[in-house]
Amino acid sequence: MKLPRRQFLHLAAGAAALPAISRNAFALDYPTRPVRLVVGFPAGLTPDITARIVGQALSERLGRQVIVDNRPGAGSNIAAEAVVRAPPDGYTLLAVTFTNAVNTTLYQGLNFDLARDIAPIVGTFRSPLLMVVNPSLPVKTVPEVIAYAKANPGKINYASPGFGTASNVAGELFKMMAGVDLVHVPYRGSFMPDLLAGQVQAGFFAPPTVIEFIRAGKLRLLAVTAPARVDALPDIPSVAEFVPDFELYIWNGIGAPKSTPSDVINKLNAEIDAVLADPNTKARFAEVGGTVIGGTSANFGKLIADETDKWAKVIKFANIKPE
Repeated sequence: MKLPRRQFLHLAAGAAALPAISRNAFALDYPTRPVRLVVGFPAGLTPDITARIVGQALSERLGRQVIVDNRPGAGSNIAAEAVVRAPPDGYTLLAVTFTNAVNTTLYQGLNFDLARDIAPIVGTFRSPLLMVVNPSLPVKTVPEVIAYAKANPGKINYASPGFGTASNVAGELFKMMAGVDLVHVPYRGSFMPDLLAGQVQAGFFAPPTVIEFIRAGKLRLLAVTAPARVDALPDIPSVAEFVPDFELYIWNGIGAPKSTPSDVINKLNAEIDAVLADPNTKARFAEVGGTVIGGTSANFGKLIADETDKWAKVIKFANIKPE
């Protein structure tokens, strides 16, 4: 049967509209089953803790369980690639972290590109690091560290959990901006026994890692890596007070595979933003030394791009290589 041209064009237009209608209907119903949030770190570390805080509250808002799936390994690249390869349907999400931005430059030959292959949803958590020294080091302020390091080049060792970690890039940023020579000592296991014994003398660490040792007087807190003093530690200066423009936050957020429907991204952004506005979430983030981020997907995308560019410069300057 031959269709009149006008009827044919009408049917063709209707058929072309079906994918869009299907996507919109999908987004309206989303989610209809549990959502998996993949974390590239072991249970108990900050990215895992914050993912579970957000995931639990998001489960209640969505009416479907958000399951935290820990997939550590290869500096969190295993988790990132698993999400990149997942169907773009909103049911597999990535706990994006500071480390993912660093890895873009640190690791050559990755099978994915974070900025290209992950759609940003929202930033969730950020926290400065704490600059600490062993009390045996004869310094009590950041200027004294700088003066001592310049008078004794290569005599201050700083610890980190490994190459490319926040502790490592913080130490290299400090070396670069303060013009000092510190020696990086990476650890596969815990660095804390050596730091407490004074075999390594300094470092930049997440608050939960060192706060109890600071309170016990076993480590000396010199500064925070935020650009200004933080409300939780108002008497502690920022590194930037002595090294202008020095700034480092570790941060987390949530992303999805590229091509995930925009309606799903927008729904997740709105629901997670509501979770982050809850005083209970803010209080629980404060317990691990951080604050909420929130905001639009575009804002989170800009954060990822800015951080990727910033740490690329540090990694190249310091010639940091993965283990």
